[in-house]
Amino acid sequence: MGIGWRAMGEGDLAAVERIADIVHPTYPERPEIPRERLRLFPRGCFVAGGGDIVGYAVAHPGLLGRPPALDTLLGGLPHGPDCLYLHDIALLPAARGLGLGGRLTGLLYHLCEEMGIRNLSLVAVNGSAPYWRSLGFQPTAPDAELAAKLGSYGTDASYLVRPLADGPVTTEPA
Repeated sequence: MGIGWRAMGEGDLAAVERIADIVHPTYPERPEIPRERLRLFPRGCFVAGGGDIVGYAVAHPGLLGRPPALDTLLGGLPHGPDCLYLHDIALLPAARGLGLGGRLTGLLYHLCEEMGIRNLSLVAVNGSAPYWRSLGFQPTAPDAELAAKLGSYGTDASYLVRPLADGPVTTEPA
């Protein structure tokens, strides 16, 4: 197969921006967003590819039920995080169906264990919630603050959480 995840570096940011423009045209974010996430938490930033970069993922420590609004700089990481928030994952069409989402979730699971964080969280968009549910993520009822932030992601946005207590992530292809 030859396609896997590796740590993202500064030199990968142009490819990240290119892929974001292709995969997320209705969820635009300024180039400063992944650049800041990489600076604040490089352990949560990855690119996928055996040669050419075909996808990326950006995660950072966060607070349950309090994801950042779309296209928002963090300014810093929260004190006492209780989740690892998957801010973004984007795969070019040729990279879909290779199990990269499941493998990424497994990497993030182990990162949570290393950090003593007990939950993974994300905002599912573009009808992706069923996929994330297949990996053990469950929807949570949003309060008013969370509902307002979800609105920045569109009408189908859903906040999902996967407790580490549910066990290791399965990585079947998806």
